[in-house]
Amino acid sequence: AVESASQPAPKEAKEELKPPPKLPEDEQDEVKSKDEVKSKDEVKSKDEVSTEDEKRKTHFSPVSTPPDPIEGVQTDCTGMEVEEVIFSDSIYNHELSWMAFNWRVLHMALDTSTPLFERLRFLAITTRNMDEFFAKRVGGLKRQEAAGVANIYRRKRGHQWSPDKQLDLISKAVNTFMQAQNSCLVDDVLPALRAEGISLNKYAELSDDEREQLRFYFKKEVEPLLTPLAVDPGHPFPFIGSLSLNLAILIRDPEDVDTGTQQLAKLAIVSLPARSQRWVQIPGRTANHFVALEEVVIHNLDTLFGGMVILSVHLFMATRNADVQRNEEEADDLLEMMTDEVRERRFAPIVRLEVNENMDDALVKRLAKEMQLTNQDIYYVRGPMGTGELDSLPVKLNMGTDFEFSHWAPLKHLRLSKLKSRKDIFKLMTRGDILVHHPYHSFATSTQLLIEAAACDPNVVAIKCTLYRTSSNSPIISSLIAAAEAGKQVAVLVELKARFDEARNVGFANKLEDAGCNVAYGLVGLKTHCKTTLVVRQMEDGTLKTFCHIGTGNYNPATAGVYTDFGLLTCDPVLGKDVMDLFKYLTGYHRQQSFSKLLVAPTTMRSHYLDLLDSEIENAKAGKPASLTAKVNGIDDVAIVAKLYEASQAGVKVNLIVRGICRIRPGVPGISDNIRVISVVGRFLEHHRIVTFENDGDPLFYIGSADWMTRNLMRRVEVATPIEDPLLKQELSDTLDSFLVDCTAFELMADGSYVQRKSEYPADVELDAKLSLPAMSERVGVQQALMQRFTTERKKFKKMSRKASQVVRKVRKGSTNSNVGDADYDLEGLEEYDVYDVDGSDTSSGFSITSFDEGD
Repeated sequence: AVESASQPAPKEAKEELKPPPKLPEDEQDEVKSKDEVKSKDEVKSKDEVSTEDEKRKTHFSPVSTPPDPIEGVQTDCTGMEVEEVIFSDSIYNHELSWMAFNWRVLHMALDTSTPLFERLRFLAITTRNMDEFFAKRVGGLKRQEAAGVANIYRRKRGHQWSPDKQLDLISKAVNTFMQAQNSCLVDDVLPALRAEGISLNKYAELSDDEREQLRFYFKKEVEPLLTPLAVDPGHPFPFIGSLSLNLAILIRDPEDVDTGTQQLAKLAIVSLPARSQRWVQIPGRTANHFVALEEVVIHNLDTLFGGMVILSVHLFMATRNADVQRNEEEADDLLEMMTDEVRERRFAPIVRLEVNENMDDALVKRLAKEMQLTNQDIYYVRGPMGTGELDSLPVKLNMGTDFEFSHWAPLKHLRLSKLKSRKDIFKLMTRGDILVHHPYHSFATSTQLLIEAAACDPNVVAIKCTLYRTSSNSPIISSLIAAAEAGKQVAVLVELKARFDEARNVGFANKLEDAGCNVAYGLVGLKTHCKTTLVVRQMEDGTLKTFCHIGTGNYNPATAGVYTDFGLLTCDPVLGKDVMDLFKYLTGYHRQQSFSKLLVAPTTMRSHYLDLLDSEIENAKAGKPASLTAKVNGIDDVAIVAKLYEASQAGVKVNLIVRGICRIRPGVPGISDNIRVISVVGRFLEHHRIVTFENDGDPLFYIGSADWMTRNLMRRVEVATPIEDPLLKQELSDTLDSFLVDCTAFELMADGSYVQRKSEYPADVELDAKLSLPAMSERVGVQQALMQRFTTERKKFKKMSRKASQVVRKVRKGSTNSNVGDADYDLEGLEEYDVYDVDGSDTSSGFSITSFDEGD
């Protein structure tokens, strides 16, 4: 395997930093009104910009999201004290900050440069995000409100809101968001899809023959699953499942005396079957023409209510609270407690009611009364309901269409690309650390391969692993079970408290226990969120050696294809000892106060980060260069935020890449002048956590599982590992630089809005391979730049491997004293690499090539 081809090329001479191109005059005023957009550092050398680039200089068009400030968010922080900026809900409120994030996701659907079917997918994602938001965050506030909890911090500080005020602001923000979301779907995306031959049809658009065929389908496939439920004094209001689709049907009996009065209308409820196909292919038509299941049911209700007159039918959905209170300290069995909690959640109070926009007011009030909701909890939907299922539309797209993002298949890491057998991964890891970057690198041929190799290698004696979330048919679970059945010591910590994955994880825990694995369910009072694996292998000399994986993402093959994450494969004995001590803490009775290299929450991680920030502050005060860059999913920890503001005031340059919620308000005079915050939302979910400190010219790099949020740093078991290999540190540095100049990124302004500055370059334009990664990111965004860079490296690797093979074959055909350095052989380009993978392992011909290992 090529050792160095997998690493970034050496940095060229220091490149001049200059601001991005100026905006056209007619756009400058708009941006200035949002505060001056901070310049992005360009990292490119003079010879990197081609003549074509000069002709097509990047043009930026600012886009603010949300379009208007969210009510309750204070836009002017001038004159405020640091403490007020940190604690005031009007500057940062978790729920409203999250709403701003979902607006950035919605922007992907609103943006007409996003491929058409991908716009539909992003609309579905925003809906699922909102469903989870109501179940978790709004559900928690509802529970506080029901308990009569006033804001407990109000006595200490007057800047924070009570639960009822937050719920009021959330309701207003959600209604504004839904208007934009519904308009995008109904007025833009669905008509555009119809124009391309992909249609979601109303029943009125169907022919008589199509309706007849759908009636046959209804009677055969759907009607047996439906249960019409009357609502009257003899029939109580039925159970409504969370996020289930339901029909509220007003009917009357023609035998009633006064047949025309509303008072004689009867209410019935029909819940649609969750296991049925939501989008039904219209019989007789070509592919990609559908009708919603609810339309089929509505127009065949006469079979359910024989002899009745159907007055009106309306669709509605309810969301139940998922924030169920638990008492872990009092639980005798954590597995049993979580099983009970999953059951209890099905019957939790309802926190949201969604109804069709044309539902009768009297019916809305009746449903709300039955569910014990207020007007604030009711949301009117225009168009299809339950749009979180839109991306399950079984559309058949022809190859080569531009309706989706260009295909991306994760690549094998170059150092892992020519393994002769699984167990060879251990040999490769002894040669040096390997940094895998998902989804650009394949999960199956790296992280998953390590666990599979450990399971089948007879020299492996023990495997230890933490599981937070994984896929339903997880190959990781299968490998751990196979290892246990082969007689290896297998210890697995399965976190049962992973929200919305509790039931799945309970099933995994039982399955692993049945196979003979030692299973722990987590620690009382803490969630185990770290992603670590330890493999203990007996080497040829009889000694035991540890091999570790420490990552930023879950052991989940499904999400590894769409989440960006780093993973370190290492056999560093010091890290191995740290991970071993970590598992003693997780599975037994062991109090570990410190680790040699690992940062572990809740014990050492936050304090260590604060100490490193203090060092940067001291360096800045001493006139030394001082900076830090952190890429996380969210920042809300008060201690970290206060220290970041202190660092900014001391002159430390702070760059924050924060996908989601953010307590920091950059650009506040005298408080955060030196802080910059950007957010990247794209085809892949940005998920890795990377932190780097300048450290007086000797940069420190960490990757890990923790965001800079109080829940991660103080209420979860998290792990961050240092990256010490110079080439791997350079790879992380280039990646972070690329985020900071990403032309698709949103920048958080001093007024609390996010402004996106977008390049005119098409997202899939092929760029000059000689451009640095940041220079590519500046033109097409970091995700597209990374895909192009890894593809280019793969092609170059194959070319150099073929050339190396040719050289070796020529040497073998020559005399036994031949030297690969002789001028007879074409060695151009090979000097850039240390080792090449070549065909054949025969060394009997007598020649010697000292830079090749046997078998390479």
